[in-house]
Amino acid sequence: MKAVFFDVDYTLIHPGPTFGGDGYRAFAARHGLRVDPRRFAAAVSDAAAELDFARNTVYRPDPFIRYAARVLRGMGAEGPELQLDRCAREIYDEWGHPHHFALYDDVLATLRTLHRGGYRIGLISNTHRCLTTFQRHFALDPFVSAALSSYEHGRLKPDPSIFRAALERVGVAPGDGVMVGDSVAHDIDGARRAGMGAVLLVRSGDPPAERPGAGVPVVRSLTELPAVLAGLAERRAPK
Repeated sequence: MKAVFFDVDYTLIHPGPTFGGDGYRAFAARHGLRVDPRRFAAAVSDAAAELDFARNTVYRPDPFIRYAARVLRGMGAEGPELQLDRCAREIYDEWGHPHHFALYDDVLATLRTLHRGGYRIGLISNTHRCLTTFQRHFALDPFVSAALSSYEHGRLKPDPSIFRAALERVGVAPGDGVMVGDSVAHDIDGARRAGMGAVLLVRSGDPPAERPGAGVPVVRSLTELPAVLAGLAERRAPK
């Protein structure tokens, strides 16, 4: 194993209050809408279907805007479509700003360990966020060799082309790269279709909602990753 690639959202970072129930209420209020923050969790669960990119992996803002609008409706927003659309677009735009997010506690120590171990580190993200700004904001530049967003590449995970393009940027073959992410559909399936290894991150500690497939390790924290990567490398070593 020569390179480790990370998903960004919910793998390295998590949203702050801006994108919680009260945050959505604040967005809605600016557009003359009323929502119930208590309905946020259920609305997010229902809206997740908008982010299924398996059938169309061309990057475009529309699915993300529909997702935000569906969350707003699930929280009780009523009003003209134009109002909902404007509010959803503001949510989409603000998602691109890293100051609304925080690093998980295990990120810096893990990246430092992997970097010292000689791994090349890459980022692959289904986002319109500028990853250069993201890396600078969270002081990740010393560790990251290359980063690629779906906005820049033009295709969303799980399209194998974005994984192959990221591999080319760090200069390794698919068999020498591993993708780490929290989504089976986006991260694990896409990476495996590109010929890479994969590790599923399930931070909740609950059993995975989707089966990642045979040979895909599941970790609860990124601190487990160095040992898991060593195990994968040992498995692939010639006998």
